[in-house]
Parts: sequence; structure tokens; C-alpha cells
Amino acid sequence: MLASLLLTSAASQAARADVDRARLADLVRQDCGSCHGLTLKGGLGRPLTAEALAHFPVETVRDIILDGLPGTPMPPWRPLLSVEEASAIADMLKRGDTK
Repeated sequence: MLASLLLTSAASQAARADVDRARLADLVRQDCGSCHGLTLKGGLGRPLTAEALAHFPVETVRDIILDGLPGTPMPPWRPLLSVEEASAIADMLKRGDTK
């Protein structure tokens, strides 16, 4: 079981390494920043700082990115982003690494 978890984790990390993190960081600053504030400390949308997202699992952040939040201005990005790209963005946001 442990070996299976380690292999799954390694595969997940490898998939995240294949995405263009610089392009995704630009997308976060430009597109997400237009609602969440250029410093991601909040605006029309909630703050996206590491502190504000600390209590959310990375998978929850990824799913919100992909599917949006119904009844709010947060749109679904699934038509534009792959699961791997959304996972990488969620990871960057959770770490506070969007520069």
C-alpha cells in the first residue's frame, strides 16, 4: 500500500513538473489577479494568499479552479486548463509561489 501511495505521489509530481509554471504564474497574476487583486490579497474575489488557503486541501483549490463556484463570479476554468495545470496552480497558490 505504501509503495502504491509513493508511486502515485511521484506520478503526480512528475505531471506537475511537465506544465509551464512560468506561464501559469503569469496567468494567475493577470487573469486571477483581475478579480482577486493584483497581489492576490482580495478584491471582487476572496484572497488567494497561502494564509487564506491554508485550511483548504490542494485538491479543493484545484477543483474550485476547474469547476468554479456556482452562484459566485468565480468561473470554471476547465475549458481552458488541464487538470495538471490546475493542480500546479493550486500548488503554487498554497505555497504562495506565484512570482
